[in-house]
Amino acid sequence: MAEPQGAGACANAAQAAEWDGPAGAHRTRYAAVFDAEPRPHNERLRAATDGSALGIDLSAQMLEHARRIAAEEGLANVSFLQADAQVYQFPVASFDVAISRFGTMFFADPVAAFGNVGHALRPGGRLVLMVWQARDSNEWATAIREALAGNNPVPPPADGPHPFSLADPAVAGGILATAGFADISFTDVHEPVYYGPDPAVALDVVRGLRSSRDMLAGLEAGEAARALDRLHATLAAHQAPGGVFFDARAWIIAARRR
Repeated sequence: MAEPQGAGACANAAQAAEWDGPAGAHRTRYAAVFDAEPRPHNERLRAATDGSALGIDLSAQMLEHARRIAAEEGLANVSFLQADAQVYQFPVASFDVAISRFGTMFFADPVAAFGNVGHALRPGGRLVLMVWQARDSNEWATAIREALAGNNPVPPPADGPHPFSLADPAVAGGILATAGFADISFTDVHEPVYYGPDPAVALDVVRGLRSSRDMLAGLEAGEAARALDRLHATLAAHQAPGGVFFDARAWIIAARRR
């Protein structure tokens, strides 16, 4: 493994271009939706405690939003840093716990990334992740892709890091064990995800996601319009009291640094 580098270093250039570009802008624009999307999952993931926290991300826009929210809530014990967690030179053995909510599935080298995070934890320190289970277990993924594809074959997921890269407990457990973690456990979380207050907002949210943009980019203008009509119908079919919801399944992965 290469030695960890400073905040300016980035081993995940493609992810940085996306998250510090269109994805970051989109998620900042619809921050209220994306904050509410996994709210039931979040309640299962976090527990309040005293201390301080460092937030790290590739997206300058999302970090600025986080700083603003922290200031509005009067949180003086939180700081934020734009950097690549795979290579950032964290202070060694300085943290009790590392937490991520749906943010660790996109590393170019997950063993190196989790090893680097592990070096920042004190011996016995905890790693707690929330990641998606398999694509077929997540209605939000399958229904949206099928709506956009219509009668055409659903295209296979793009190569490289993707939202379901840690869905298989054997794969994820092997990565973490190789990276220096033990006592690895998986807790099933079966909660819906929220895509907006109504189908119109949900459509704008979903069409701005990278996976949707990639699928639409391969279609001619007329077919793209029909795909969006199908997507709107699918979102409308999932309207419920309180907004547009899809079924979802995730894992909470917990481990300890050896």
